[in-house]
Amino acid sequence: MYKTTDDSRIQISELMLPSHANFGGKIHGGYILELMDQIAFACASKHSRSYCVTASVNKVDFLNPIEVGELVTMKASVNYVGKSSMVVGIRVESENIQTGLKKHCNSSYFTMVAVDKLGKTLTVPGLILKTKMDAKRFIKSIIRRQSDIKRSEDLDRLYKNVDNHLEQLKDYRVKIDFK
Repeated sequence: MYKTTDDSRIQISELMLPSHANFGGKIHGGYILELMDQIAFACASKHSRSYCVTASVNKVDFLNPIEVGELVTMKASVNYVGKSSMVVGIRVESENIQTGLKKHCNSSYFTMVAVDKLGKTLTVPGLILKTKMDAKRFIKSIIRRQSDIKRSEDLDRLYKNVDNHLEQLKDYRVKIDFK
């Protein structure tokens, strides 16, 4: 079975309240991450028609702060499918509802895995790519995945032989004091 990205696309909006603010008066990043995880779950579950768990979260850069009183809108779609995993792309925007000014706050990619009641992985529907943008997002997910694998291999090599990499530290504010 195959589905389009539109079959599982979700959008939610929520007004940011003072209870969501951090000590600096901006909306707490942890609260935004919680909302992102919720929409990733909903999007992946809608696509797979099963319970889904978060396997990983790609880098999240907070580009612009979100203010109390702004309307936050999150848009999610399945960008990639494997056998049991899905990459859900999420875009977060805030809007000053008095001025109409919108800001892109962050984007991220959540890898979700479909599981049954016993926690065993389930096969998810394939993805029908209807637009070049759908194809671009799928290909970008493949490239991100390959990059993650290479990064993990590089870091494993570093941990196995740190002596080969100590020279890199000369331009940084560190003092080596091995005992």
